Amino acid sequence: MRRPAVNTTIVAVCAVLIAVLFLANLAYGSIHIPIDAVTRILLGGDGERTSWTNIVLVTRLPQAITALFAGAALAVSGLMLQTMFQNPLAGPSLLGISAGANLGVAIVMLFLGGTMGQYGSLGIGGHLLVVVSAFVGASAILGLVLVLSNYIKSNLVLLIAGIMIGYIASSAISILNFYASHENVHAFVMWGMGDFSSISLKQIPFFVTAVSVGLLIALLLIKSLNALLLGQRYAENLGVALQKTRLLILLSAGLLIAVTTAFCGPVAFLGLAVPHIARMLLGSVDHRSLLPFTLILGALLALLCNLLTTLPGSGSILPLNAITPMLGGPVMLYVILNRSKSQGLN
Repeated sequence: MRRPAVNTTIVAVCAVLIAVLFLANLAYGSIHIPIDAVTRILLGGDGERTSWTNIVLVTRLPQAITALFAGAALAVSGLMLQTMFQNPLAGPSLLGISAGANLGVAIVMLFLGGTMGQYGSLGIGGHLLVVVSAFVGASAILGLVLVLSNYIKSNLVLLIAGIMIGYIASSAISILNFYASHENVHAFVMWGMGDFSSISLKQIPFFVTAVSVGLLIALLLIKSLNALLLGQRYAENLGVALQKTRLLILLSAGLLIAVTTAFCGPVAFLGLAVPHIARMLLGSVDHRSLLPFTLILGALLALLCNLLTTLPGSGSILPLNAITPMLGGPVMLYVILNRSKSQGLN
């Protein structure tokens, strides 16, 4: 297959926008810090105020790095799942992995009665416990899906099995919600609204390393993903080991979703919508250009959504999942209407 010409202008514009948005995320917030002061602080100089240095380095820098990697992780996982299942509506929440993370957190917050601030007396940070429970829940569902993939050969049946697992997890969460106190339900709902600000500077190396491993596996699968576009039978004729490829895609996508959901909560629409926006901008489905561009675009849009969570003038912070559907909803409506039109459906 001939390598497509990558639109270098679009990539260059995205790279510049990422740099601008990254700086804007560091400067803009409930307390405005001038860009030149942010630049000096990043270069190791002193800010005009000590509080500015703390805000930039301790609070906003980890948040911007988290948005950068979480956006890339969710977008790439969504692209791989859409290609593997040949379903444009496939996304990070489809296989029940996000629901597994939700269930893990629900058990801690609703059943055990823990909140983000409790368990300090046990020597276990409340936030760390929530992250661990989310990761364990997501990993358990991912393990179950991987085991099922050894027995279920059809991608469609595996997709349905993942959806059913998600429903079962959601049902268990509903039962826990029913018996939980108002305070614990409120804490769980707040976690479910998504947040890029919950990772500390000390946790950033683990988060970045785990996401980078998932992204590296995805980049190594580009050739196999291109073969899957032609159909499973054709891909098998081209020498693609379908079972091994499917396991690696599930492992990579599952790792990216599990780590991101554990640290940031369930983030809606980025994993679903960004691959479609990338296809529309590039005009190509070749993963040699599409996958890296989806990675870049996911990082860019996550930074934009994080910036938009701060209300202009008031300094109030909106939940992340109040912003992402405004971006993803119109894109998915366009995709659905476009497919209905192309298939002659009303």
